[in-house]
Amino acid sequence: MTAQPTAGPAIRVQGLVKSFNKLEVLRGVDFDVAPGSIFALLGSNGAGKTTVVRILSTLLRADSGTAGVNGFDVATQAANVRESISLTGQFAAVDDILSGRENLVLIARLRHLKDPGTIADDLLDRFSLTDAAPRKVSTYSGGMRRRLDIAMSLIGNPPVIFLDEPTAGLDPQARLEVWRTVKELTERGTTVLLTTQDLDEAEQLAERIAILHGGRIIVNGTLSELKQLLPPAEVEYVEKQPTLEDVFLAVVGDDGEDGNAGDDRSLGTNE
Repeated sequence: MTAQPTAGPAIRVQGLVKSFNKLEVLRGVDFDVAPGSIFALLGSNGAGKTTVVRILSTLLRADSGTAGVNGFDVATQAANVRESISLTGQFAAVDDILSGRENLVLIARLRHLKDPGTIADDLLDRFSLTDAAPRKVSTYSGGMRRRLDIAMSLIGNPPVIFLDEPTAGLDPQARLEVWRTVKELTERGTTVLLTTQDLDEAEQLAERIAILHGGRIIVNGTLSELKQLLPPAEVEYVEKQPTLEDVFLAVVGDDGEDGNAGDDRSLGTNE
């Protein structure tokens, strides 16, 4: 069912601009995402991360600029884009009344796929949920619910997945479970665009990291490249290497984002 991919970046964003009334949210956003990689879009609350994802997933039209997913233009080839992607939002979109297996079978049937039971069983095994398959989702832990949510997003084998703050509200153990699942996605060739305000999450998962601030991408590179933006560590008794949090605060500052200074202070802390 998925549209055939074309050569080039899995995701390409150029000059993306979006305003809501008089509020400028995106002011010319540019970045590319290589196929089969994890790309983290990092920023505080209100920075515009979810707006970017909504535009890329054809749920929202940009005021100007261009964006492509899997070689298809999001404005003129929206149907092809939707066949190429899956979106997992900040809250698990699972049915608590159904069992884990029933959730997966339902989505497979809605997508008119053959043998939905086999598809469900394969995903349950892949995400270590086979033992919990017959249980109602209401009995699942936060990590299990999120793993099931991601498994549902993989039905149909979309080449590109958007994960919008996938571990928001999860405890540390559940967060580690989701991180392991996300890493396994790229081992199978899936491209992942991850939005997060969790600095440790971006540091642990992403091959490239872009910081969105003031409606623009202000830095974009690998973790090593971003660390080089800071002066070399001073050696006293031990050498202190800069963390991603150091980089983020150095390039953004601590003046907050559009008045959300309280949100900025939450960056880098476990929820």
